[in-house]
Formats: sequence, C-alpha cells, structure tokens
Amino acid sequence: MDALKLWSLSSQPLKHLFRCASSTTTTTTTTLRRPYSYSYSSSSYSRVVLRCCSSTTTTTTTTNAGGRNRRVSTSSSTSDRDAVRAIRLKKVEELRSKGLEPYAYGWERTHTANQLQDIYKHLADGEESKSEKDAVSVAGRIVARRAFGKLAFLTLRDDSGTIQLYCEKERLANDQFDQLKALVDIGDIVGVSGSIKRTEKGELSVYVDSFAILTKSLLPLPDKYHGLTDVDKRYRQRYVDMIANPEVADVFRKRAKIVSEIRRAVESFGFIEVETPVLQGAAGGAEARPFVTYHNSLGRDLYLRIATELHLKRMLVGGFEKVYEIGRIFRNEGISTRHNPEFTTIEGVEIHLERPWRRESMHNLVKESTGIDFDELGNDLKVAKEVTLENLGGDLDYKDKSSLQACTSIGHLLNEVFEIVVEPKLLQPTFVLDYPIEISPLAKPHRRIAGLTERFELFICGRELANAFSELTDPTDQRGRLEEQVRQHNEKRAAAISNSESAEDKGKENDESYEVTLDDDFLTALEYGMPPASGMGLGIDRLVMLLTNSASIRDVIAFPVLKVQQ
Repeated sequence: MDALKLWSLSSQPLKHLFRCASSTTTTTTTTLRRPYSYSYSSSSYSRVVLRCCSSTTTTTTTTNAGGRNRRVSTSSSTSDRDAVRAIRLKKVEELRSKGLEPYAYGWERTHTANQLQDIYKHLADGEESKSEKDAVSVAGRIVARRAFGKLAFLTLRDDSGTIQLYCEKERLANDQFDQLKALVDIGDIVGVSGSIKRTEKGELSVYVDSFAILTKSLLPLPDKYHGLTDVDKRYRQRYVDMIANPEVADVFRKRAKIVSEIRRAVESFGFIEVETPVLQGAAGGAEARPFVTYHNSLGRDLYLRIATELHLKRMLVGGFEKVYEIGRIFRNEGISTRHNPEFTTIEGVEIHLERPWRRESMHNLVKESTGIDFDELGNDLKVAKEVTLENLGGDLDYKDKSSLQACTSIGHLLNEVFEIVVEPKLLQPTFVLDYPIEISPLAKPHRRIAGLTERFELFICGRELANAFSELTDPTDQRGRLEEQVRQHNEKRAAAISNSESAEDKGKENDESYEVTLDDDFLTALEYGMPPASGMGLGIDRLVMLLTNSASIRDVIAFPVLKVQQ
C-alpha cells in the first residue's frame, strides 16, 4: 500500500481525527484540552493528550515497504569480519604514514547528491559542465565501486540520495588515483571535488579532481545483493540496517514528517505543547506494570511514567485551557498476540480514510460478531460467562478461556470478548463507543446509560490508534475509582505472591507482583477544581506503522528494546 496515497485519501486527515475526538470524548494517549465550556454538547470542548505508545514485539519474518518478505541472512562470518577489520586497520596506519588523517575534522560541501541530480538534469549524454561556477564539492559514504585500469567508478550516498564519482587517473593529481584504488573501501566516508559530467551511458557523475577520506570504515557492509537481512541484527544494529537498506531510513524520515504534521495540526487549534515528568512518584493514568528505578539522593523509588494523563490534567487545574504532549511512555509489559497486534501483517487490504468513519458501540460490535447481547445478560456474571463460553468456546485457545473465566465483572467480560473476537476484525477506520466504567477509571459516566462511560477508541487494521473520553472531574468519584483499582490490584498481588511461594518457579517474579500506589497529589489537584475537559491519546508509533505500511512496531522505532543476545 502506498503510504503517501493513503495519507492523501482524506483532506487534512489529522484535523478530521481531532474533530472526531471532540464529538465523543475520551483520553489515554494524546490530549488536547479545552475547559470552561460548560455546554452539554460534547463538541463544545476538546482535549487531546499526544503521546507515543511504546511497546516491543518479536517476529520471525519482516516485510519491507513493498510487502515482500526479506530473505534469510547471508552476512559475513565473524572470522571474515575480523580479517577485513585487520586489513583496514593497516590502511589507517598507511594513511597516517603518508601524512593523511583518516578521521577528518570536517569538509566544505557545496551540494547534496539530489541537488546535483536536479540542477544538472538537462546535461546530455557525454556532456560536461566545465565553467568555474560548476565546480562542486560533495561528501558521503561509498556504497559501490568498480575499477578498470585507469578508470574507477564509485557510488556515493549522502542523506539525500546517490551520485556517481567518475575517477580518471590523468585527472587526479600526484598519486591520488593509486591511493583511491588501494585505500578507499566500500563503507568509507569521503569528500570529493570536481566538475559535473554525464557519461555516455547517461549517468550523472562528479568528474573528480581531488578527494579525501573523511572517515575510514573498519567493518565491512553487507553485500549489496542481499543487504542486511537477519531480522534480529537489523534491529540491534539499526545504523547498519539504514546503510544497507535505504528504504529503512525513509521510514524514519516519514515518521519525522508525520510528527511535525501532528504538531502543526494540533497547534492550529490553539493547543500549547508542554512537558511533564518522566520520573514520577506514582505511576498513574493507566493500568500497566511500570519500570522502577531508584533515586540515590532522595533515597526513594521512582517510576517511569506509564501515561502522561494525570500531569496534563494538573495543567488544566492550573489554568491552561488547551495542552498537549508528545512524549515517550514506558510500560513493563509482557508480549501477547492480542495486546501486541503489531505481529499481524495486513496484506492487500486498502484502507479508506474518507469521511465518515464508522461509529458503533462496543455492545453492538460484540453482538454483531458473536451473537451475544450483553444488554440482555443483566448483572449475573456467572450466567454471562456460561453464555459467552457456550457461544465462543470452540474457537478459543486455553489462554483466552482462562482470561474470560478470570473476569471480575460484566464490564471486564464484555471488554475481554471485544479484544479477543472483535478487535482483529476492525480493519477499516472505526470509532468504538461507550466503554464499561470498570475499565475506564478516568472517564466521566455516560450521561444516559448506567454502567458505561463517554469514551471511544479508534481502530484501524485491527490496531488501536487512539483513545479518548470525557474527563472525570468529580474528585470524590475519582478517588473511589482509583482506590478500588488499587484494592483489586493488591488482591491479585497477594494471590500471586501466595501462589509463587508454593509453586516450583518460586524465584520467578509474577506479572502482578509490582506495587500500585494512589496518586494523592493528583486527587488533591482535582479538589481545587478542574474545568470540564476531554482528551485523546494518539499512538504515534502505530500511526506511523499505518502510513508507512510497516508490519512491526520495531520497523518504526529506530532503536527498539530487545532481549539480551545470548
């Protein structure tokens, strides 16, 4: 799927998304806020909390931008690599013995490769620009080379693209041509000066007068026919991945433009970008296991944030009316196919971003997919589980059945069925509305339907991209919900600790073993009064995955966290 076409299917798609957010409001990931609007119309206020979802996935194959699976690795062996490194170290010594510095301090460049391609596109085959104004200087990495007697052709790549270097022995002063053949390797970063010539075969080239090695590369690049194809190595050595597979770097250029467009779009609505703490005394705003660190001077544990939510609300209490943040969050989570849908590759599905996007309640979507009407099941959890397992049991694996059995309320059960059955089928843009109150501790109660909240999530390609809701501003209600959340977690934690003491894997830490504390300062802030507001959390990583047709979240994070290499 062409990412640029997808981006342009809808006029100003990001603004459309934010407008949709303000018509049925909620939050979790990205927040634009507009308090002091006391109208009952949800569209009269909006808040969007912008933050990046950060999760890691593992995959055995990867797909490039064209949807083709890459081949198995054919990288050089360690012994070959060491041999090449030894040879190149000798070349470093040789360069220095000749009074040449193999690690230069700089280079004055006049043009990039793409600028030259554009400026001199008019040159005919065999034509050379010889005027003084056509003297150029470029710099970049050598990614290919061929030598024929007194001629050598090198391909130089910089940040903008590639251009050929046409090197002729008679043209280069002193013994530079011999140095070029003997000392310049693929992977070296060089600077060259010369004129512009188009070869008889039509290749625009810098006709080299002089050159200098700016950085001598000691390790060999993957060969040009296979590139860097080992999936794990691609993520661990992203710098090599970007050299060997130029399309990888293009993804990160597109990511930068997407983030820039997000900023431009939200700031056009009058929102102010703020920064909130990454290290927090209590990891609040969502239900997820935090990373814990220790502050030596303070003598206390601190948590890497799992959400930006609560501090953005503090800004609203302080008088800011529209705020947003684009910032990393950190969740110490395990991996499952259901909670990390980045495992799934959608091949050949065209995504339509034209308005309107479908809007449907969670109840109706579950009924549509399973035939189970949770509105008719009442509040009898035991009966609801029996009906659910009777309808879905044959299609569920052991883990999903266990998750359904462990649900502590009708709302949790409804959401579990939605995540297992419905979520993977939501390929086209769909706003899922009206979430149960049990799984939405920061959202206002639905003003018409008891037991639900005014919350929506956006799904595209079976992935949640955004989460939004009307913000709960009642400090008493908020305290009660958070205290209940802490109580439920502590019960699970106590049970997990008890089970681990009698289990064979006694030393293994359970997923529920971390401590959850109440953020009293946030509750104090609410008691000073927070104006009516709504917010949206946008998963930037997943948005970039969608717009660049990337199969894994690791493809859009430059340096993802990986398991320790054995």
